[in-house]
Amino acid sequence: MLEANWTQVSEFILLGFSEQSELQIILFLFFLLIYLLTLIGNLGMILLIQTDSLRHSPMYFFLSNLSFTDICCSSSITPRFLYDLFVGSKIISYNACATQMWFFAIFATTECYLLAAMAYDRFVAICSPLLYPVTMTKDLCLQLLAGCYLAGVVTAIALTSGTFSLSFCGPNEVSSYFCDIPPLLRLSCSNNYISKAVLFVVSAFDVVLNAAIVLISYAYILSTILRMRSSTGRQKTFSTCASHLTAIVLYFGTLSFMYVQPGGLKAVEQDKIVSVFYTIVIPMLNPAIYSLRNEEVKKALRKKLNPKILLQHPKL
Repeated sequence: MLEANWTQVSEFILLGFSEQSELQIILFLFFLLIYLLTLIGNLGMILLIQTDSLRHSPMYFFLSNLSFTDICCSSSITPRFLYDLFVGSKIISYNACATQMWFFAIFATTECYLLAAMAYDRFVAICSPLLYPVTMTKDLCLQLLAGCYLAGVVTAIALTSGTFSLSFCGPNEVSSYFCDIPPLLRLSCSNNYISKAVLFVVSAFDVVLNAAIVLISYAYILSTILRMRSSTGRQKTFSTCASHLTAIVLYFGTLSFMYVQPGGLKAVEQDKIVSVFYTIVIPMLNPAIYSLRNEEVKKALRKKLNPKILLQHPKL
């Protein structure tokens, strides 16, 4: 298409889920409740860890940062979505769309690497417990955290620049409730083969690299657990890892379905449903997963809710 025949769009229309006003109100209340639970759950997890002796553990250092990225990841999408549902306006400017994609890509990618760092932490703690205090030092934890955020920024640069370097000359209706990459690529009027390839390669690299770290770590962890003589020890160790594995399966599974599979760019309605999970639902579920399946978190929570437990059980 010749440049003289098209005009670059200055705004996009986020189609969301439904045009029915009655359903809009229901969706607004539903997602508002999820967002409030996300904020309460993750902020509660951060405060619980930072005001308890758990804060000295590398595992809970990463968990508190996971809660922070969950808040940021959800907050980059949900408030704007709620605003659109409430006022009925679905127009977002070109720059605002790019900004939303930028921040979401940073925190979504950072969460991938944080989950891998947590898997490595569990590997060292279970497979080399005597070396754990020496290996997982405060400096190493800070370096791993910085590496997670650096990977998030690099990925965000690659994906956002790759998407918005394309030409958008209309239509400008995005078949999603936020500025996600696959639906935007469908709107491009320029050759987007390279951008699709960049999306696939970058996303596949992030997911495959972190999934490999997780799989290798848990292969060694499982081998160590099976060699334990005490059934109580096996159960306690597996309980500690179960919550982390649940979070990994949910998060990596939905991201892989959306960004890594080659056919992911052609789906529309199923993309909306899947994207709801990794942008809105999973950030709400993570605090519940870690608190319900983790004895140390439950123990710390009981101490905060009932200080008398400290007097009755001073070893807790």
